Amino acid sequence: MGGARTRSPRSQATEALAAILGHTFKDPELLALALTHPSATGDAGGRGGADEARLSNYERLEFLGDRVLGLAIADLLIRRFPDEREGRLARRHTELVRKEALAGVARDIGLGRYLALSKGEEEAGGRDNAATVADCCEAVIAALFLDGGMPAAERFIHEHWLPLMEAAAEPHKDVKTALQEWAQARALPLPAYTVVANEGPDHQPVFAVEVTVAGHAAVSATGRSKRAAEKAAARMMLKAIGDADDD
Repeated sequence: MGGARTRSPRSQATEALAAILGHTFKDPELLALALTHPSATGDAGGRGGADEARLSNYERLEFLGDRVLGLAIADLLIRRFPDEREGRLARRHTELVRKEALAGVARDIGLGRYLALSKGEEEAGGRDNAATVADCCEAVIAALFLDGGMPAAERFIHEHWLPLMEAAAEPHKDVKTALQEWAQARALPLPAYTVVANEGPDHQPVFAVEVTVAGHAAVSATGRSKRAAEKAAARMMLKAIGDADDD
């Protein structure tokens, strides 16, 4: 007589995470795909792997999950803050869909432990990498959407993003917005951002961005994404402007 069928580590990981998500997947492979880092399929490090490799990791799901999250959060904001103007809603939305928020949710559910990574990526701390777990969280949202429709994705988003929404009584002003408003208040041209360098492998790029404001020396900063680098540069420019105003 044959013994009980042994489940693979991949199956065990998807089943454990599905239980945390509270969703029974009709197609468990969708969740398995959402947990597969590019390094695990040989499509990392800028080597330009085959199309089959690119279709066997979470990158395409990440693309979809970003859009699903954005729509769900926009709907929540419209309902929760019916009297707010578009600008304030937009700032709230930016805060809630940014990578830091995604990484926080990913860590709350222990998403990193379920990732399929290459040995090198794991040794480099991939399970705790904020950008990696944020991307994976977007992919998980897409897997929920594809398997159970918008209701399945919204259940997860509502559970984990509503507390974040309620915790922020006032929308945080983005540093780029603050720098733009500073320039507008002085009738200056809007700040200009230029990507001056883009280095690193495809799955871990490093962008260098320079920001210029009329009457001040340009400053530059780096980040794991173009947006992160722009925000870092804006923050440095605001500090430089503040120091100059104090002179």
